[in-house]
Amino acid sequence: MMRVLIIKLTSMGDLMHTLPALTDAFKAIPDIEFDWVVDKNFSEVPLWHPAVKNVITTAHRQWKKNVIQSWREGLFSQFNRELNKHDYDLVIDLQNNMKSATVSWFYKGEVHGLDKGYCREKFAYKAYKHRYAIPANQHAIKRIRQILSQALAYPLTDTPPDYCVDFEQYDLPKLNFVLPKKYLIFVHNASWLSKIWPLASWQGLVSKVVEQGYSVLLPSGNDEEHHRAQQIAAVNEQAYALPRLTLNEVAALTSRADGAMCSDTGLAHLAAVAGIPAQTIYGATDRDLVGTVGQHQYHIVSELSCAPCYKRTCPRPEAINGEPLCMSEISIETAWHRLKAILPAQ
Repeated sequence: MMRVLIIKLTSMGDLMHTLPALTDAFKAIPDIEFDWVVDKNFSEVPLWHPAVKNVITTAHRQWKKNVIQSWREGLFSQFNRELNKHDYDLVIDLQNNMKSATVSWFYKGEVHGLDKGYCREKFAYKAYKHRYAIPANQHAIKRIRQILSQALAYPLTDTPPDYCVDFEQYDLPKLNFVLPKKYLIFVHNASWLSKIWPLASWQGLVSKVVEQGYSVLLPSGNDEEHHRAQQIAAVNEQAYALPRLTLNEVAALTSRADGAMCSDTGLAHLAAVAGIPAQTIYGATDRDLVGTVGQHQYHIVSELSCAPCYKRTCPRPEAINGEPLCMSEISIETAWHRLKAILPAQ
């Protein structure tokens, strides 16, 4: 048996981008098993893949805020013991920034990662004994597949990405509420203001969807997002702002949905992993580099010349409070026309 440790801490979408690479390795080396170092907030994601056996969690946000307290409580030494508990045939950092490089320095053996000039953050390469030159100007999924294939020395086949996640077989939790017979997921939130479609647009789309006999479920990750979900849901009694759920619970309701409309955020990639029909809206970010990939995945892309700008708030002088012009120019009618085209036949 070959045992590999991968380091990929965050974020939700980036973790899901990693899954196809594990599938490649699993097909090329059938007796391979993975352990995975991940942020505790996303610890459910790695175990969706059948080749992942163990998860080692970090709490680097907590550690960074309270370094001295974390050290006094023995959190660093505890993590160090867990990280070095097993001998691995290969350890590879698939994130290649300073957070993941710090984890790599904790490991007592040799670590693989990207070379100088190819890492996401400048000096991360110093943590790696074995380094690879993988160009950045390609989709994240493709890039990670290349890194792992080179590190493990198997040929990379030119096949569509395979997440190898079967939520029907995975032991997802039972939800404590009854799901509507027909429903869509609206992923309305995003970490950047520049990725958010206007509130009034989401409300208008709710009305269009309900007219066609669908209910709308609006998951949220924090109080601010939940408040926004409540505002969207307020326009119709068939729209529901959901309480905060675990990722496995969100996976359970997403996998049974008829479709999804998404902002460019982690849960959009969950729709791709689940294989449900989804339209994801792109303005500030480049769908060719970070877009959802998979069966039934479609994109609505802003046609403004300044997009993608990769700014967290809209830099144009006519933007109000940094709200993105590229998102507001995508109309409700356009979104509904594109969404309706991919939904199951009535």
